[in-house]
Amino acid sequence: MRLEKIIARRRIVELGSPDITSALEELLEVSVSRFPNLKQDVLLKGLLQRESTMTTYLGHGVALPHVRVRLGGDRRYILAVGRSVAGIRHDGTRADEAIHLIFMLLADERARDYLQVLAAIARLIDDEQFVKTLLVAPKLDDVYECLYAAFGGVTARPPQVPQSSMNRMMIAESERVAKGTACGMIMVFGDTFNGAAELGHWSLKTKSILVTRNLIDPVQTHGKFAEIIQVRSFSSQRLAQLRSAIIVGLTRGIISFKDRICCLAGLAGSNQFDTIVVVDVGREFQTLLTHNTDLLPDDVKPEVLERVIAVASELAVEGREGKPVGCLFVLGDTARVDKLTKPLVLNPFFGYKEEDRNILNPFMDETIKEFSSIDGAFVIRGDGVVMSAGSLIQAADNSHALPGGLGSRHAAAAAISVATGCIAIAVSSSTGQVTLFRRGVMLTLMEKGKLAKV
Repeated sequence: MRLEKIIARRRIVELGSPDITSALEELLEVSVSRFPNLKQDVLLKGLLQRESTMTTYLGHGVALPHVRVRLGGDRRYILAVGRSVAGIRHDGTRADEAIHLIFMLLADERARDYLQVLAAIARLIDDEQFVKTLLVAPKLDDVYECLYAAFGGVTARPPQVPQSSMNRMMIAESERVAKGTACGMIMVFGDTFNGAAELGHWSLKTKSILVTRNLIDPVQTHGKFAEIIQVRSFSSQRLAQLRSAIIVGLTRGIISFKDRICCLAGLAGSNQFDTIVVVDVGREFQTLLTHNTDLLPDDVKPEVLERVIAVASELAVEGREGKPVGCLFVLGDTARVDKLTKPLVLNPFFGYKEEDRNILNPFMDETIKEFSSIDGAFVIRGDGVVMSAGSLIQAADNSHALPGGLGSRHAAAAAISVATGCIAIAVSSSTGQVTLFRRGVMLTLMEKGKLAKV
């Protein structure tokens, strides 16, 4: 779904309401007045009912209330944006916080990419600096232009990147190295530049993939990249995102184990390429493969694995309330996993709609982090639905020796990945290490709070 298609200037307003209910009424007025089949009172009731079940406050003074309804016709989404300088009261915020931006999303019941659209909007407005830009914009026209560009629209004033002679030389050399080493593609690490979208002004003849921590639409890079992989990095080191980016590429089918990749990178935010590395994917991941080429279980969606890795990485770095936490995620092959687990506590996810407990839902992040302190594992279905938390793994495996320093959580992760067709991801409370297990073989994605270097 192209997000710029659901943003409209007429649905961006200055809010005068002091509370969330009145603010939603204002947004509904500008959203559905043209659609006689949509009843504002029914929509308001649905929005407030969801609000009472799970807060839609995202932090940084931003809320994302949403509801699924029958919109009618071919319309799939309606997005309205309200800005309040004075601030709006909301039960989901702290006492000293107020809401200054509301993104209200109405989604048709037939929209299949609903959670993906919701997550994409949430990731975009999770950037505090971007939120400040919207708040200080002098006119709503400026807010619209900023959102339209951020959602993937083409602006009249594309940013220009300083095309230094060293950058030109590094790009030319990466093409020569790629050709000379029979690389099928070039992986460009966009966080080298303060604005990854600016990389669209460079020209690469070889098939290229952009890796960035930010949500970038292909339109913003002028179609220069065949694929864009979003991987969050917690380190400023060169190539810090490499392993996670390759795993994402493998699960999406962008990269194969037979590929050789030329990587072009530099220090994050330096605006200067300074590193070229050639990676043989099969050799790099040969211990994980163990003569198999199906890294991703058949029932697991690639975007679900990406989201679990992202949440695990955030927990490893941020901990919970200033304290380190350890946790375990078991993903896929749920029918067999269920036979080898039992609850340690009452399941906190029991009884909720599958849509509300899907890890792709951006409002699940805080819930997952809150329950991460519970002993036991999160069991997650391949489509992202969280089945349980606090589950005891009852699988045993004596065929794989783990490195010293890894405890029972990692042993359980290895064992369940051998006994079933799942992927297990463990976060160490003592070191912040994030480890992926497949068929009992481990691959470190992060170590000691920093993404592992290859």
